[in-house]
Amino acid sequence: MVTNGRRKGTTRFAVKPDNGARSVKLAGDFNGWRPATMRRRGDGSYVTVVALRPGSYEYKLLFDGRWATDPDNHAWAMNPYGTLNSVARVG
Repeated sequence: MVTNGRRKGTTRFAVKPDNGARSVKLAGDFNGWRPATMRRRGDGSYVTVVALRPGSYEYKLLFDGRWATDPDNHAWAMNPYGTLNSVARVG
C-alpha cells in the first residue's frame, strides 16, 4: 500500500506479506533500484517512508530475496525484463 507520509513530501510504503516472509525490502527508480530494508512492525507488516517529489515512480518489493509487485497496488508498468513493476503516483 502506498500512502502519503505524515510529513510533507514523504510517501509511506507498507505491506503485510501473506507468504510468511522474514525479510522485506523496497527498491525502485527513486533509489537506484538498491534494495532498502523495510521495518517490521508488531502486527507483521513492513513499513518504510521515502521522501519523494510529485511524480510517477516504479518500484518492486523483495520478499526473502524474491522480486514481487506490491500486492496492494494494481498500478503496473512493464519493465525491460518482461515482468511488471508496481507504479506509485505521488501527488
